[in-house]
Amino acid sequence: MSVRIALWLQRNLSRLISPLWIPLCVFVMTYIFRWKIEGAKSSRAEYSRLRKASVPVLICANHLTKLDSALIGWALGGMTFYLRDFGAVAWNLPAREHFAYSWWARIAVYLLKCIPIDRGGSRKGIAQVLSKLTWLMNRGEAGLVFPEGGRSRTGRVDVQSAAYGVGRIIKALPGCRVLCVYIRGRSQDSWSDLPKRGESFFVAVRSFEPKSDKGGLRGSVDIAEQVMMHLSAMESSYFDDHA
Repeated sequence: MSVRIALWLQRNLSRLISPLWIPLCVFVMTYIFRWKIEGAKSSRAEYSRLRKASVPVLICANHLTKLDSALIGWALGGMTFYLRDFGAVAWNLPAREHFAYSWWARIAVYLLKCIPIDRGGSRKGIAQVLSKLTWLMNRGEAGLVFPEGGRSRTGRVDVQSAAYGVGRIIKALPGCRVLCVYIRGRSQDSWSDLPKRGESFFVAVRSFEPKSDKGGLRGSVDIAEQVMMHLSAMESSYFDDHA
C-alpha cells in the first residue's frame, strides 16, 4: 500500500468515527477533568477565519503537558465546527515512545489523526514524517506541531530550541499561515504529564505568514526562529499581564 493511500485511509476511518470520538473527548475534558478554556471565543474566530481563507494552516504552540494537543483543539473549535469541517481537526506528530508504545495506543493515535514520530530517530525517518504532514496540509488538512520538539523543561518558551522541521514544512507550502497558540494553565508553573483537575487555561492566538530570503536549511531555521519569537513574545505578554 502506498503512503498516500494509507494516509487517505487513515483520514477517512477517523472521519467515519468522528461523531463518536470528538464528543467523547469534549465530554472527558469538560466533565471528567473539569477543565475550562479562557479566550476560546476569539481563538475560535481566528482559526475559523483562516480555514475559510483556504490556505495551508500550521498550528504552532508552546508545550507543557502530554494533552496539549487535545486542549488546543478544544480551544480552537467546538464539536459542530469539527464535524462540519473535519479537515480542521489538526494532524499532529506525537512522540512514538509516549503515545504509540502498545497496540491499543497505536490504534488510538491512528484514529485521532496522529502520525507518531521518533524524536531521536534518523533524519530520514523524521523527514518522511514531515513529508506526510506536508502532503496532507497541501490538500486542505490542518497541522499541529510543537516547535520546541517536546515539553519545555523550564516551563518557558526556549527560542534557542527551535526545530528546523517546522520551517521545512512551512517552506514547502506556499502561502502557508502559521497560527501561534500560547496555552497555559493558571496554576501551571512548569511542565507536567497532565494538567490538574479543574484547571483553567489561558489561551491566546496570533497568525502570520512566515517568509525568508534564505535558502535550504538556513531558510528553514530562519522560519522556525520566527515562529519561536512570536511564541516567546506571547508568553512575555502573558506574564506581563498576569504578574
